[in-house]
Amino acid sequence: MTDSWVNSAEGLGRDLHLEVSGQGGRRAALTGALREAVRGGRLAPGTRLPPYRSLAADLGMARNTVADAYAELVAEGWLTARQGSGTRVADRTPSAPPPAPAATPAAPPPAYDLRQGQPHTGSFPRAAWVAAARRALTAAPNDAFGPGDPQGRIELRRALAGYLARARGVRTSPERIVVCSGFAGGLRLLSTLHAVRRAPLAVESYGLPFHRALLDRAGLRTLPLSVDARGADTSGLAATRARTVLLTPAHQFPTGVPLSPERRAAVVSWARSVGGLVLEDDYDGEFRYDRQPIGAVQGLDPERVAYLGSASKSLTPALRLGWMALPAHLVGAVVAAKGEREPTASALEQLTLAEFIESGAYDRHLRGMRQRYRRRRDQLTAALALHAPHVAATGIAAGLHAVLRLPPGTERSATRAAAFQSLALDPLSDFLHPAAPAPATPQDGLVVGYAAAPDHTFTAALEALCRALPPPPGD
Repeated sequence: MTDSWVNSAEGLGRDLHLEVSGQGGRRAALTGALREAVRGGRLAPGTRLPPYRSLAADLGMARNTVADAYAELVAEGWLTARQGSGTRVADRTPSAPPPAPAATPAAPPPAYDLRQGQPHTGSFPRAAWVAAARRALTAAPNDAFGPGDPQGRIELRRALAGYLARARGVRTSPERIVVCSGFAGGLRLLSTLHAVRRAPLAVESYGLPFHRALLDRAGLRTLPLSVDARGADTSGLAATRARTVLLTPAHQFPTGVPLSPERRAAVVSWARSVGGLVLEDDYDGEFRYDRQPIGAVQGLDPERVAYLGSASKSLTPALRLGWMALPAHLVGAVVAAKGEREPTASALEQLTLAEFIESGAYDRHLRGMRQRYRRRRDQLTAALALHAPHVAATGIAAGLHAVLRLPPGTERSATRAAAFQSLALDPLSDFLHPAAPAPATPQDGLVVGYAAAPDHTFTAALEALCRALPPPPGD
């Protein structure tokens, strides 16, 4: 017989769990359980044990039995007992572990990191977020602490419907918004739908390999659309079997060009004609510097465009909060795909984000971050103008990264030179779809993220970048 004991450790503020076997007598069983807990590391050196009277009462043992077990373990050196300090686990010199096999030393992290994809994490508005959380939890109804709605908290869906209409030109309602765990979580859900799975899915020839891999794991074949100075060439959709297309129309990733008005209209017309669906990834639409904001394609036809956004760039990827403004006919299928329990989108964080938006703190944060990122962008372009005027930076009117256009055949050598400078960045070719035809004109370039680097390293990172760039042609 085995007794499981959970003790509240009277006066100690912590719990303790023991498995006390009845074999060999009660004292021997207790002694063995305590010895094993110490030997196995569950009771760390210095841990204070409950008074033997409390332990005896919890176990239904005689006080003397527990006192004798303590005394035996003190004599063996497992425990110590001092007046006024109680009984504690003794400090023990661990036996020397066997020598570990020699491991290949890990490469040191780069001194400077200008890879794309991250906001400036040090600028997360901690005080404003904590204040919003306090207000949200104080006002939260009791049902907010239950299992929750897989579609997402209604408070957040209402806040998002108002914000997206005002700031991004999205035409939606709380009933058509589904909260998800970031853009990737939304894309995973959409990839399960028959409307998406019935045919190959078209994507931009330049894009995140992670997203293509996600679709590939879902069993979806992706067809690349060429990208030029007007964005994705949506005229190529008519020649494919695709019925769904994934686009980044406000700021094509990674080239940075917006989808032209003609192509925006054309992709919506295509979706209407074939009964298709446009997936709009609005990953950094809030950040623009030298141009008027470009509204969402979803506003042209809410029944043919599924709009996806997230807090990853605007606040932090640590929140894992995203949202989809869906055509009405897809809402039920997406909610069903999520299931009755949403495992990753915390209801409490949803309430906090809703309050953050409604209070105006989100808009204030975005205005401040636009100023910060614009200064960073300007530092990058000034460094290039001074040290590498032959290298053009494109896609810089908006977003958190720029593409540096390099002379043909120099991309790999520039990447190696950056590594020599202990600088991490991304070559443009890493984002090209493996099935995309080779462009007629070589597209050598570097994708430089200027948002995330700490302030104290940013200037040095730009200097390292300029040293890694190829010289002007002919030098």
